[in-house]
Amino acid sequence: MLFGKKIQKKIYDKEKEQPILRCSICTGEQVAGFKDISTGRFEEIMLIRNEQDLADFMKMYGITTITKEY
Repeated sequence: MLFGKKIQKKIYDKEKEQPILRCSICTGEQVAGFKDISTGRFEEIMLIRNEQDLADFMKMYGITTITKEY
């Protein structure tokens, strides 16, 4: 590929939201998003199909660590 896709940095409220990788035990499907700390509501952002998708998600939002939730 001659020109790489530029990842645009986005922001989230670090005081109210927590980055979560929601994983299905049955199917192995993984979805990255943010969980509202006060209500527990999960907002899906993107489907994670491989390590590159996860790296792109973390780079997009400036996340260094992410927790898994089953």
